[in-house]
Amino acid sequence: MNQQQRAERMNVGIFAHVDAGKTTTTEHILYESGRIRALGSVDSGTAVTDSMEVERQRGISVRAALASFSWRGVQVNLVDTPGHVDFLSEVERSLRVMDCAVLILSAVEGVQAQSEMIWNALRKLGIPTLIFVNKMDRTGADPEAVLAQARTYLSGDIIPVQQPLGREQEYSGAADLWTVESDAAARTELLETLAERDESLLELYMAGGEPELLYWKKYMQTAATAGRLFPLVYGVAAKGTGITDLLDAMTDYFPRAGGAADQPVSGIVYNIQRDKSMGRMAFVRLYEGTIRNRDTVTNYSQATEAKVTQIRKVEGGRTEDAGALEAGDIAVVYGLSGVRIGDVLGRPDAVPQEAKLAVPLLTVRVFWDADMDDHKVIGALQELADEDPQLGAEWLPEERELHIKVMGPIQLEVLDSVLQSRYGLKVTFGQPSVIYKETPRAAGEGYIAYLMPKPCWAILRFKIEPGPPGSGLVYESVVRSSDLLPQYQNETARRVPEALQQGLYGWEVTDLKVTLVEGNHHVWHTHPLDFAVATPMGLMDGLSRTGIRLLEPILAVRIVVPEENAGRVMNDLVQMRGSFEPPVLQGERMIIEGRLPLATSLDYPVTLSSYTKGRSTFASAFAGYEPCPPDVTAERTRRGVNPLDQAKYILSVRKALQG
Repeated sequence: MNQQQRAERMNVGIFAHVDAGKTTTTEHILYESGRIRALGSVDSGTAVTDSMEVERQRGISVRAALASFSWRGVQVNLVDTPGHVDFLSEVERSLRVMDCAVLILSAVEGVQAQSEMIWNALRKLGIPTLIFVNKMDRTGADPEAVLAQARTYLSGDIIPVQQPLGREQEYSGAADLWTVESDAAARTELLETLAERDESLLELYMAGGEPELLYWKKYMQTAATAGRLFPLVYGVAAKGTGITDLLDAMTDYFPRAGGAADQPVSGIVYNIQRDKSMGRMAFVRLYEGTIRNRDTVTNYSQATEAKVTQIRKVEGGRTEDAGALEAGDIAVVYGLSGVRIGDVLGRPDAVPQEAKLAVPLLTVRVFWDADMDDHKVIGALQELADEDPQLGAEWLPEERELHIKVMGPIQLEVLDSVLQSRYGLKVTFGQPSVIYKETPRAAGEGYIAYLMPKPCWAILRFKIEPGPPGSGLVYESVVRSSDLLPQYQNETARRVPEALQQGLYGWEVTDLKVTLVEGNHHVWHTHPLDFAVATPMGLMDGLSRTGIRLLEPILAVRIVVPEENAGRVMNDLVQMRGSFEPPVLQGERMIIEGRLPLATSLDYPVTLSSYTKGRSTFASAFAGYEPCPPDVTAERTRRGVNPLDQAKYILSVRKALQG
């Protein structure tokens, strides 16, 4: 019986661009499934999955929220994720633990920048996906145009399994194309689309005769479950129209969560929140095994063990005791002290890879009144950085400055609200500044012979080469262990990423290959920490020889404006060092897609909205780092002593190591 229950479980993520109606859809799903008795709403701040005060006030989702319900005998864990680009890190963490996904598109706005980004991440991870076209009753709803857009920007394998009935305000629902009563022309189109993708179906179709719809639907189900085809359904979430059809489609086309409860534990902590009375809540997706109350669980990532005090199921702001967490399920586990987001519990074997979407592009200084306790503010932001590691809260004791990394201005508003409501702290934020990066300009070598002041001995030679864009840091050693003992090589390897956090201009150095080509130690004089001191000096010596190219973050943008404003927009893009494709006229609106440096366009959405009198949309997504033009310079204040000043650096580091 237990095995059967485990087999009938699904973990579904709900994803969308901001304002496509995601939280409303979730609310109606919970209502139609009988999980909640009364409907909440985003506008009135009563949605179950918007449990934070700031979410209720602003009508946006900030946190990925978990809800569970049952439909047609299947237990479903549903994660409603934020749609706003500032909270992409929440989306990223949720993606990792989903078996399947519903992507919501607005029937009016169609495919937007964030929909495309999420789609690409879903494809990278091979997650079966269903499309729900929402807001079918709105003026301007155009399901044919949305389908054409989805097939252009997302995938040619998106296939409607319903036919919409009525347009805009006359929309009354959608007919299932798998029934004999459905429109013959629409059903023929569906069968032809499938026949094009499979030779045996093509033969069957060409043979003529009445098609056996169950057989064809079975093919569609198998292909959708495998993530090869993507069914599309229609609805109006705000009125509850099409929600039961969506639920049926989820159970028809989505795979069940796998995993054996009797195997050793393998799971991941994908989210951390705090409970006023219970403390740290670790949201755990379990892939194999079972965790019970009072079990001792191994934290593989931190090589520690912790005792589980309680396991609970969470519904927005409410929780209920579960007693156990089995393979294929998601629950909140209490008692895992010191646990961080991304920590693997038990064995890592069954845990899937992650899709990196969120890259904080702005750094901001935090200010507070002189009479406020520094430690309270630092502690609060470090606690929030536990919940969102991308924040990277960094306290610089010598400068007495606190810096954080953010995705955008709305995230700052949310942080401000959380610091006040949860911690009673009033802070202000400085002007956001862009996070640049550095990369070697050419290939070269860095050398260090760290032999003074005694006792010490570490000789290192690094080969430094530029890498392809987006490749990050690649490190290897070609030094024999007879020349440099493995323990010293390991210490060097461990220190390379640390040393490259600050390059010649103070920014992280990326897109390079570092090879240790020579290494030497002394039988008597060498201490392992000598290589911790030597590595940054050797690398900085190398970077000073190769020279540095400054990299800046680039955004992919999609701007929709009234036709009369298009000329000014294109001129603006040129002024901001941007590039763009030929504009596309859609009705009376012009769609302009292009690429823009973040540094020149920080305030542009506000400017655009102002001169188009609010009749424009500006959607952006991070498109990677690219070299800055030669006339652009940006330097960041270095933390600590520069390893290029070797004498001063050695003294400062040795003092710190002794301390």
